Amino acid sequence: MYRFLLTPRWWGINLFVVLAIPFCVFMGSWQLGRFEARVDSHQEAEREPSPDERKAVPLDELLPVDTKTSGRHATATGVYGEQFIVPGRELDGKRGDYVLTLLKTDGGRTLPVVRGWVAEGGRVPAAPAGEVSVTGALQASENAGTDGVHTAGGLPSGQLGMISAASLVNLVPDDVYNAWITLVEADRGLVAVPAASVEGSGLDLKAFQNLGYTGEWFVFAAFVLFMWFRLMRREVEAIRDRELGLEPDPV
Repeated sequence: MYRFLLTPRWWGINLFVVLAIPFCVFMGSWQLGRFEARVDSHQEAEREPSPDERKAVPLDELLPVDTKTSGRHATATGVYGEQFIVPGRELDGKRGDYVLTLLKTDGGRTLPVVRGWVAEGGRVPAAPAGEVSVTGALQASENAGTDGVHTAGGLPSGQLGMISAASLVNLVPDDVYNAWITLVEADRGLVAVPAASVEGSGLDLKAFQNLGYTGEWFVFAAFVLFMWFRLMRREVEAIRDRELGLEPDPV
């Protein structure tokens, strides 16, 4: 009755099913793992920092920036230099600008420091003169997908659309850290900019897309198995009909 499963036609069908189901299960499991990783990152971001994590430490001890060091308080010492305005940044529902000043550190490298936020049209205070010690939340360089960045170009001189070493490499001659900090206590006349959560750590649309893809892959695996069983049953029924002399009428 079931010898037809060994025919060349059914060998092809069986091979497809044997390969497709494990592949679908693997892809579904991978998407589920991506979703669980985002949940874990979200929980980690929401977790209260330990006393050791609240302690400010020298900048170089926290580099490179990763999910564990992003948001940690870093300290650096140096002299403020060139200053830029980062336009179009919202804070508490209000539109304004970040005030970004480059700190030439004692080690010779330059650290972008967001000294604070100012409302549109507000006066931007000058940076403190002389050597300063700063403490701020460590942040990874922004990219084109970061909220609020301006990538269209055409900004006036002295303005910067994205806070990153890549966007500063042609504007300053120094070696720039591939990171930046936002001061814990803003300079006078500015509002402190809170640290952003680690990119990809929130339960955003992408996280739930991963969950949706998980369901799709598992459903497709079940569909492949269902179709194989259905085709097999139809073949069995056709064989039984022929054995009973119930041949279908020719068209």
